[in-house]
Amino acid sequence: MPRADTRVDDRPALADLGETDPDYVAQAVTGWADDTRYLWAVCEPTTGELLAEVTLDPVCGAIATRSRPSHEQAARTGADAVSRFAAGALGLTPTVIAGPGGLCAAVPTDENPGRAADPQR
Repeated sequence: MPRADTRVDDRPALADLGETDPDYVAQAVTGWADDTRYLWAVCEPTTGELLAEVTLDPVCGAIATRSRPSHEQAARTGADAVSRFAAGALGLTPTVIAGPGGLCAAVPTDENPGRAADPQR
């Protein structure tokens, strides 16, 4: 999750991603707390520099990414890890979509969006 505290401030890197909302980091915390949106900051391991961001919508299983210039592979690697988390820990059928935005609107709907099919049916 992106941070803005006394130790780490991801807001300049978020601005490189196009994120200028001053409440964005607080909204990320709220999304985790109320299970409406999960966010991961994909960071350079040795410096902690934010390279990309991965978002998971727990309602429909949509995964979106965005990255700083020349860090697209970091976003893809992060999306792969989030996809495994969505399937294994949440029981979702994850779908990676292009870019950030209205996640569930980009995912085909069914009677049980995001959840794996029930084999007992």
